[in-house]
Amino acid sequence: MHHENRLAAVVPLIRIVKGLRVILDSDLARLYGVTTSRLNQQFRRNPRKFPPDFAFVLTPQQTRRMLSQNVTASRKRNIKKPPVACTEYGAVMAANVLSSERASQMSVAVVRAFIQMRKIAVSRDALAKKLAQLQRAVSTRLDRHDQEIETLFSALGAIIDPEPEPEQATKRIGFIPADEAASSR
Repeated sequence: MHHENRLAAVVPLIRIVKGLRVILDSDLARLYGVTTSRLNQQFRRNPRKFPPDFAFVLTPQQTRRMLSQNVTASRKRNIKKPPVACTEYGAVMAANVLSSERASQMSVAVVRAFIQMRKIAVSRDALAKKLAQLQRAVSTRLDRHDQEIETLFSALGAIIDPEPEPEQATKRIGFIPADEAASSR
């Protein structure tokens, strides 16, 4: 199997559980060409080689949540025993413990798939950060434009409907009789 084909076969099998990218024991066993029971037997026989950051048993709640998200997995998996989730390191260690040629070849594809998933996550985070910056910039610019538009509307309103000026006492032009002139002073 060509390495792009292997990679394409592995990437969809990687899931996120407890914030970690993992591959389930049944999927890993299928990739490595062994039965799930044989792989789980290796987990039990070599507990020091599979610390919790390499492989862990899913809780019933995690199993239900994962199966409800992936309909095809629920049809394929017989849930008598809770599945074991392997991180990238657990998948490599499983290939070493199994010591088969196919497991060795596929472990390279598994590692590449985990690396690709990591790159996707990093690029997605960078894209989200850029989008947030763009939203802030647009919001700031729109706020400034809103203020300028309000100022423009106020100025236009003053031109269209000016406020009446207060009436001032105007001096009369012409001859003012003495009695009126004295009373206006």
